[in-house]
Amino acid sequence: MAENQASNAAADVEMSQYVADRTRVNEDKIKQDDEIIEQFGDYNYGWHDTDFAGEAAKKGIDENVVRAISADKHEPEWMLEKRLEGYRDFIDRPMPQWGVDLKDFDADDFKYYVKPIDKQATTWEELPDEIRSTYDKLGIPEAEKSRLVSGVAAQYESEVIYNSIQKDLEEQGVIFVDTDTAVQKYPELVKKYFGKCIPSNDNKFSALNTAAWSGGSFVYVPKGVHVDIPLQAYFRINTPNMGQFERTLIIADEGSYVHYVEGCTAPIYSTDSRGGDLRRTARPCALHHRAELVEQRVQSGDAARLRA
Repeated sequence: MAENQASNAAADVEMSQYVADRTRVNEDKIKQDDEIIEQFGDYNYGWHDTDFAGEAAKKGIDENVVRAISADKHEPEWMLEKRLEGYRDFIDRPMPQWGVDLKDFDADDFKYYVKPIDKQATTWEELPDEIRSTYDKLGIPEAEKSRLVSGVAAQYESEVIYNSIQKDLEEQGVIFVDTDTAVQKYPELVKKYFGKCIPSNDNKFSALNTAAWSGGSFVYVPKGVHVDIPLQAYFRINTPNMGQFERTLIIADEGSYVHYVEGCTAPIYSTDSRGGDLRRTARPCALHHRAELVEQRVQSGDAARLRA
């Protein structure tokens, strides 16, 4: 009995020390993050464009909205079923207790599908003037022209509006397209990996992403191929109260290497806390034996670097 009590007491002390250490680490991390963010100075990406598509979009999510998104994309039945499974998981799963306070979150406050153009552009010049101007301000076409990146995906609202990859990578079998295109052109690869790393029922918001996803990047790097110059994806939200739910899937085969950079910004609107944007991305990465992925992400209002 005495031994058990002593053991329990030691375990309690160990747990108390663990909690204290975690608290200190979190405080240090918050301080470090604040210092990094301050280096960026004022936020310079708060402009917004004319918003006809966003104004026409309806708020709220239900099974009819999920089916309408799938129908507009002419998806196969298996993807519709995955979406509907995601929607059911979203309804069933509880609100997460970790992270920010979500007690006032109402899914029906947001718009889930805003389609800015009818067809993906093959050149920047094909885009509407305002959208092209936005990406010019962000410096994305210039980065492509200067060969600072080996491929570009530009998503505006719910759709990837422009996508390119250098020819030499394409000839080596590298695939870099939007995920909607991948569903149509590479269904077996998408089926094999979709929802495997982050299942729909992992949490309420992974389920919501599965139900309402649109756009995102699909990357496949064959065995032994190295993508040293980054592939870049840039996500822009323009509509207030808009939920952007891109789905990015990166598959790095055995002995391959890929560097993927992702950025995102949104306008600043003079509205209350319910007038913001909702962004829930899923970026599952399938790394085969000895494959290496370097992933970097910068989002408006934060500076985050992730290396996997």
